[in-house]
Amino acid sequence: MENGVVRDGLCSTESVDGGRDVWSGKDSDSADHLVVMVNGILGSARDWKFAAEQFVKMLPDKVFVHCSVKNVSTLTLDGVDVMGARLAEEVLEVIQRNPNFKKISFVAHSVGGLVARYAIGKLYRPPEIRNLEEDPSTNICDKDLVGTIGGLEAMNFITSATPHLGSRGNNQVPFLFGLTALEKTASCVIHLIFRRTGRHLFLTDNDEGKAPLLKRMIEDHDDCKFMLALRVFKRRVAYSNAGYDHIVGWRTSSIRRNVDLPKWEDVNNEKYPHIVYEEHCKACDEQSETASVEDNSLDKIEEELVTGLSRVSWEKVDVSFHSSKVRFAAHSIIQVKDESAHIEGADVIRHMIDHFLT
Repeated sequence: MENGVVRDGLCSTESVDGGRDVWSGKDSDSADHLVVMVNGILGSARDWKFAAEQFVKMLPDKVFVHCSVKNVSTLTLDGVDVMGARLAEEVLEVIQRNPNFKKISFVAHSVGGLVARYAIGKLYRPPEIRNLEEDPSTNICDKDLVGTIGGLEAMNFITSATPHLGSRGNNQVPFLFGLTALEKTASCVIHLIFRRTGRHLFLTDNDEGKAPLLKRMIEDHDDCKFMLALRVFKRRVAYSNAGYDHIVGWRTSSIRRNVDLPKWEDVNNEKYPHIVYEEHCKACDEQSETASVEDNSLDKIEEELVTGLSRVSWEKVDVSFHSSKVRFAAHSIIQVKDESAHIEGADVIRHMIDHFLT
């Protein structure tokens, strides 16, 4: 790393390729909690600059923030799996450079949330079986042990405006206005714009005859334990724009069916003026009753994604910038991608930090 900077009590280093680490204290060893921030499509590590600095300011000496650099600009078009593998390698490199880390959390925006989900599947490590005869002093039983992410205790997994259910059909991409003809056309041409990542988002990939990647990511495989990895985190949180996000729809980002979308009203909360609804959803048994769906393949896949991801508990936080003059930029405001243009989303970042397990 190079280009080290000390400002307002924060230390940061930025590499020539745009990677960014932020921490407080005299050196990076002062924090034992690694927070990995992941950008969305065509984004960069700088997209999380405001949030990274706020995390470190409000949680001094507790967190070390690493803004991912391995999937930026056009590299975000290589596919969720390729990006996820690169992110997993990057995280391991950061951990190796900082052996004092004991905990890990992820904060991801848009497609970055899918990339992070893939990466933790690669990073999942099963619990180590302890030999109680060799260490009779321990009071920990094997059944109490849990897996780790890259050898670290998994704490918070947070996504912001992430298309967990994909982007094809049923108004999952609002700027297509829910028109069937436009949505079908987009499914046919999206790969021309967003290449392999577009195929993954619109569920049109069938590598070697396999099911779409997003469907495979609600299962555990020999090389990727997607659901086991999600389950080991103490918290899983989905922040969603309830409106005016024309890139990622409310249902896909909040992992809900239409019938599950809550009704909300303006709230008078000075601390979090744009948080309009919060819901703690317990893990659902896969055998539990689900909403009926029409008999076509897209709805079946979407139902499978909702059901699969609901096997773990989620905190769902709904956000609205409907009264903002720049509300049509909601997809960026929720992240505060640019501090000067999107500062109205600062209360969402503060909400993340105030509820963050350290």
